[in-house]
Amino acid sequence: MTHRLTSNLRRAKAALTVATLASAALLLGACASKPVPPDWQANAFEALKGYSSAYLSGNTRLADFEFARARSEIARTGRADLMARAELTRCATRVASLEFDNCAAYQPLAADAGASEQAYAAFLTNNWTGLNAALLPEQHRPLILSAAANKPASSPAQAVSVLDTIKDPLARLVAAGVLLQGSRLTPADIAVATETASTQGWRRPLLAWLGVQRKRADDAGDRDAAARIQRRIDLVLQLPPKTQ
Repeated sequence: MTHRLTSNLRRAKAALTVATLASAALLLGACASKPVPPDWQANAFEALKGYSSAYLSGNTRLADFEFARARSEIARTGRADLMARAELTRCATRVASLEFDNCAAYQPLAADAGASEQAYAAFLTNNWTGLNAALLPEQHRPLILSAAANKPASSPAQAVSVLDTIKDPLARLVAAGVLLQGSRLTPADIAVATETASTQGWRRPLLAWLGVQRKRADDAGDRDAAARIQRRIDLVLQLPPKTQ
């Protein structure tokens, strides 16, 4: 049992390491080279990784500290385009947790961002009209192509979610958040997003997606389902069970 738990924790940690900068492997990767990278680059990457890990776990104070550290390191380069990419990384992480602010911190930097970053910002803020899918990360292109073809990413009647095709867990949650903004989300998508957050142990997005599920149950008048989901929320929040 202990060996299995350790193995699962290692897989989750590896998934987070890969997922942290799905948007930002564009990020500082543009500066990557075979020689030893400069200190600012390594420090910024580690800080951004720390930001995503802390934010998804619900530790806002640590997340803010790590992102400020990343900004400080990137500012040493004087490159607004890299700062824009960092802000898109923060925006994407927030979208995965259903916190939408139109990527406000990115907007002042948009004029100095490249075409790929501008396309990603449009994707995150649900401004898909005329969006060139080829400029997006590969895992998110099918969503745009489906919308361009005037067909839903997945049918409400389907048990399989389009999100199942996205292997990276953070990228999957980002896509789910974007679909929710555009009212394109299906029940299957909601289930996939919820269980993705649960499997990774990402407290913040899990609570957000459980909230979506609870509201749907309330709207449908399904009191048993709503109560079951609320018990799950209480467990995440470590609240004592309610007595009958």
